[in-house]
Amino acid sequence: QVQLVESGGGLGQPGGSLRLSCAASGFISSVYVMSWYRQAPGNERELVASISNGGTMTNYADSVKGRFTISRDNARNTMYLQMNSLKPEDTAVYFCNARHEHLPMFDYWGQGTRVTVSS
Repeated sequence: QVQLVESGGGLGQPGGSLRLSCAASGFISSVYVMSWYRQAPGNERELVASISNGGTMTNYADSVKGRFTISRDNARNTMYLQMNSLKPEDTAVYFCNARHEHLPMFDYWGQGTRVTVSS
């Protein structure tokens, strides 16, 4: 059974940091491009960052460049999002996504973890 389970969300202070994790099971994550998306209330889901299957290439939304860092540990089937210099506009539900590098019909989502940035 394919599962993506996010953790690490919660309340963060403006200017503070949080680290999200996404644990994958039921498939070999090393052949999947993995990404973090987020959805704020009333907004559409947007791409935050993505990382290639080998971890050598990353891509970030302009709104998080220089503040967030995506990484992965294929040996642990886990992806991370280090979020620094948090802003209130980072408040959203963050979702983990895994998409097969060559077979895009294999596309999986986690259930989401809520991040709230507030003083």
